Amino acid sequence: MTAVTKIVFLGATSASFGISIFRDLFSSHDLAGSTLVMVGRNVERLARAERLAKLLNDKSGAGLKIESTTDWRSALDGAAFIIHSTVIDRNRLWKLDWEVPRKYGIRHTLGENGGPGGLFFTLRTLPVVFDFVREMERRCPQALFINFSNPESRIVLALGQYSRIRTVGLCHGIFMARDAVAAIVGLPSEQVEVWGAGLNHFQCLTQIRDRATGADLYPLLREKERNYDPKVSPLSRNLFRAFGYWLGCGDGHVGEYMAYGWEAGEGGYNFEWDEGERAKTEKTIDDVLAGRAEIPWWWLTPSGERAVAVIAAVLHDRKQLIESGVVYNQKTIPNLPANAAVEVPVMADIAGIHPVSLGPLPDAVAKLMAVQVNVQQLAVEAAVRASKELALQALLIDPVVNSADAARQLLDELWEINRLYIRNCL
Repeated sequence: MTAVTKIVFLGATSASFGISIFRDLFSSHDLAGSTLVMVGRNVERLARAERLAKLLNDKSGAGLKIESTTDWRSALDGAAFIIHSTVIDRNRLWKLDWEVPRKYGIRHTLGENGGPGGLFFTLRTLPVVFDFVREMERRCPQALFINFSNPESRIVLALGQYSRIRTVGLCHGIFMARDAVAAIVGLPSEQVEVWGAGLNHFQCLTQIRDRATGADLYPLLREKERNYDPKVSPLSRNLFRAFGYWLGCGDGHVGEYMAYGWEAGEGGYNFEWDEGERAKTEKTIDDVLAGRAEIPWWWLTPSGERAVAVIAAVLHDRKQLIESGVVYNQKTIPNLPANAAVEVPVMADIAGIHPVSLGPLPDAVAKLMAVQVNVQQLAVEAAVRASKELALQALLIDPVVNSADAARQLLDELWEINRLYIRNCL
């Protein structure tokens, strides 16, 4: 008998991320007969997303049953997998998270997962996440919550501490790190195998190997990096020279956790580009649905995200290794706190998600990451308790924050901007 399941996609109206999930769902036949329930708040956008999903489902022969609803609570009834990618007023609030701290002299890189921006992403995101999770505890307590929303580490940490719902965060950062080192050593990305452990957007590549021969590529990386274009990844390369390991998935992401991250650039996120890309994607969707354009060929190919691989592995008990997942530590990385959210390889099977321990991190790397673990823990406490006092403490222990006066000023301003979304989760 073929195994079937119910998947709920929270945030299905996202023009960009929705396409990624659709690519994976409809380029596979592993979930044939299963039900996909798409959930969104905007009725018009949700209807468009449902039409696109049905078109891709028919075109690919993936064999899913497609439904949509704005009633997220009832959608959870009987669900086995919840894909979460919601965000509150993403670009408008993120831009303020970036601009307000700079006004008070804070130098930062992205303002999303670390620094003041990471704090306010946490403060406004966790109440929404806990709304979903508390309802899951009532309606589908055995379901797996698959999170794609940022701040990944803080969401997984909060659920690890305050919910019994099974949770894994998924991120393609490990592949960004692999691509960066592959470019430096001059090999195709698919020929380079990496194993990483650490924090989300801040993993330590404990091994870099040639996939064909198994040869250790770290000696070649050290040799090639010395004469590589100095404008490429200066922060990551400075850390590589200092600590002996490649850390993270790009200077912008890693820089969010460092007092000196801004030295590699303070450009911030390119909101104008983002809006342009979203507009292009939406126009393409409209043209495809209206019959004015063919379905882009790559919409029916895998995206590289791992949600569908996880779901299929659990559903069919395949014991699938997933290169990277964000999980509650519980000593998977023994020299980081047990109550941290870490990113490590995971095994997925019918029993759920099993973190794979690569052993302790190099001592200096663990100490570097432990600084950020403390920040994340305090930010989560501030968010779940809606505490402005704890939020100030989280800012004052964050290495990105260089002034107590600036911390108080930006906290007052951004707290008022986000007041509507901040509430106690306990």
